[in-house]
Amino acid sequence: MTTERIILGIDPGTTIMGFGLIKIVQKKMEFIQLNELQLSKYDDHYTKLRHIFDRTIELIDTHHPDEIAIEAPFFGKNVQSMLKLGRAQGVAMAAGLSRDIPITEYEPKKIKMAITGNGNASKEQVAKMLQQLLNLKELPKNLDSTDGLAAAVCHFFNSGKLQVGKGYSGWDAFVKQNQERVKK
Repeated sequence: MTTERIILGIDPGTTIMGFGLIKIVQKKMEFIQLNELQLSKYDDHYTKLRHIFDRTIELIDTHHPDEIAIEAPFFGKNVQSMLKLGRAQGVAMAAGLSRDIPITEYEPKKIKMAITGNGNASKEQVAKMLQQLLNLKELPKNLDSTDGLAAAVCHFFNSGKLQVGKGYSGWDAFVKQNQERVKK
């Protein structure tokens, strides 16, 4: 594994797409950026998809990420919403694939578990933990951007691990199985 790499994390959405970038130097994370793409001003779904693609390409061309981590859509009851969200995710993925960047999907619970140790954590809890982990001075008003950043941090925490679907019975079990992440 190289000693320096950049990870782009994306929280796809058709109203707001959140994203965050981190740089990994040796085995330490450095915060680069977090932001969001406001899409609610566009009425046409296809226009929204075009903006998602264009912004993702712009991020790639500006920051040259080595990897992309994207939050997988959760299952909801509204089929139309799920289709639109899946399209948004697919367009963001297509942008990364068009630049030959490896993409990894993470379920929302897996991201929350990686950041907070609790797969049912709130957006606010995830944001606060990211603030501590990355020494962020302040948090954005909307937390979609921290969700994108959380996907990137989750990917870093899961890099090089071959275990899939690893679960923890609680915080103590998480700490015990992740001694290399404990600051002493």
